[in-house]
Amino acid sequence: MQAPAPLLQRLQATAGMQGGRRLVLLLTQLGDFDSMEYAQALAPELPKLEAAGIHTLAIAIGDAAGAERFCRHTGFPRTALEVDAEPTLHRELGLYEGLKTPGGPWPGLLLMCAGIGSPGTLAEVLRGYTGDRKAPQRIDSPLFRFAGGEGFQRPFELASVRLRNMTEVLGNWGTYVPRNDFITQRGGTFLIDADDNLLYSHRDPGILGFSATMNRPLSFLDPFL
Repeated sequence: MQAPAPLLQRLQATAGMQGGRRLVLLLTQLGDFDSMEYAQALAPELPKLEAAGIHTLAIAIGDAAGAERFCRHTGFPRTALEVDAEPTLHRELGLYEGLKTPGGPWPGLLLMCAGIGSPGTLAEVLRGYTGDRKAPQRIDSPLFRFAGGEGFQRPFELASVRLRNMTEVLGNWGTYVPRNDFITQRGGTFLIDADDNLLYSHRDPGILGFSATMNRPLSFLDPFL
């Protein structure tokens, strides 16, 4: 199956993304949990992707000032991140716009955080607190080793990562989210081959749903590395 035409048109206009294998992330708002976690998971793996001939591009909702701060916080390279003021490409690709409510985006976001119109969100939040022996360790700290061991995601470990991200975003909200209009918009992932065919795609169903395997969000890349 060929990749969606609007996506291919965007890649043709992006330096270094016209050919070869390409991984494209349609991120949400720069200040969204999903964007932060996805970038933090992917950043250390980018050398492996480059070695495998996979070029990476992330497209998020925001502006240049937010992108600069986002990259400093997550370690994601600024050269691999583009920002759009509005989710035009997200909409052209039919990505989930989130729950729509009469009161505007904020009531919709709060309901999605409660799992309404956002399948899997509550289970993923709970996993951050209870731990996951099938997920990798995130923090190297004696406290977590004492509480649960090491070599896997310990209780409260992922929740601590998310708390750090939340503190960063709330302290710089206007930078990360210059407009509140699109805070419910979800993203997607597309892996494309040299012939513009889709090797893999994922469309986020809700908050904290940027991967089909959240305990190992990059496992879809294993066959290609």
